[in-house]
Amino acid sequence: QVQLVESGGGLVQAGASLRLSCAASGRTFNWLDMGWFRQAPGKEREFVARITWSSAITYTDSVKGRFTISRDNAKNTVYLQMNSLKPEDTAVYYCAARGGPGTGTRTSEYNYWGQGTQVTVSS
Repeated sequence: QVQLVESGGGLVQAGASLRLSCAASGRTFNWLDMGWFRQAPGKEREFVARITWSSAITYTDSVKGRFTISRDNAKNTVYLQMNSLKPEDTAVYYCAARGGPGTGTRTSEYNYWGQGTQVTVSS
């Protein structure tokens, strides 16, 4: 089992920055692929970014150049640095963990999920 706890969400104006954190416990973090997803009201949960156990990184096109995913294995934590935020980034952001094959860009590939943290960007 893996427990994930997100933090760092909030209400900001367009153009501002936020850093989300996700602390993991319960299983060897070093060997987990970690992902960030988001879900806006009335929409499906969508992929944002992922970082593999070997630190290979993938982003969805809409956040490339603005968001940065990273991990600190010593702290069992994955981060999502979000810069130049836009109103369309408003959503609940979820951290997820997986240990199997695949691209890591689909919700179905992840075994463990955090409770989510709200990010609201005003115009």
